[in-house]
Amino acid sequence: MTTVTFLNEEGRIIGFDAVGHSDYGDEGEDLVCAAVTSAVRLVECTINDVMGLCASVKVREQEAALSLRLPGGLSPTAEATCQNLMVGMMVYLATLHGEYPENIEVLEA
Repeated sequence: MTTVTFLNEEGRIIGFDAVGHSDYGDEGEDLVCAAVTSAVRLVECTINDVMGLCASVKVREQEAALSLRLPGGLSPTAEATCQNLMVGMMVYLATLHGEYPENIEVLEA
């Protein structure tokens, strides 16, 4: 199962951890894994490459894990955009959980 945990600090989503294989299908054919990976990469690319921010990203392929942490001290506009991206990803993954409850879990910590 893939577990995505969104980390909250003082009412702000500061990042997320995505860990594990969804085990929906064979490697390279797993639709749930592809959906999660696509969402995670879209948010990461938008924050770092499009917005030019420096979110910390750690990939641990052996553990099928990716972690992202937002930087602090963002402008109000950048902060609002990042929070909208995070909430949007959370809603999307929660919807995916509704369709594939055996394969993905979405948590808040």
